[in-house]
Amino acid sequence: MGGGIAQTSTNRIYGVGAYVDVKCTRWIQVEAEGRWLRFNQLANIYQDNYLIGPRLPIPHAHIWRATPYAKVLVGYANMNFEFNEVHGRFTDIAYGGGVDIKLTRRISVRAIDFEYQQWPEWLSSSLSPYGASVGVGYRIF
Repeated sequence: MGGGIAQTSTNRIYGVGAYVDVKCTRWIQVEAEGRWLRFNQLANIYQDNYLIGPRLPIPHAHIWRATPYAKVLVGYANMNFEFNEVHGRFTDIAYGGGVDIKLTRRISVRAIDFEYQQWPEWLSSSLSPYGASVGVGYRIF
């Protein structure tokens, strides 16, 4: 069940998240995201992620209104351990990608977003969680 040992849980945790993409030029984009994985906890174990970094759209792979992308984000993760005994903040590096589908001028669907994370300093070892998400985007400007 943990005890500060990196292992797979019997419960997958789920949550909500938010992201912001800033398009400076066609090739220079930045993504920031926050995720709060609080549902389906086992023994009060949960994690929150706060990440930012470059996002690279792959426009030549554009099919229909779908644009794939790759990203590398850095930041930190907060993790609560079993039965609220310990809480920690850890460096978080995420490698990922996905596909955005433009529905209208302002609305898009994030059909899939996958991330593989590395927490290089996790207690006396390291941790590599991964996950997938879907969502809806709204363009403000």
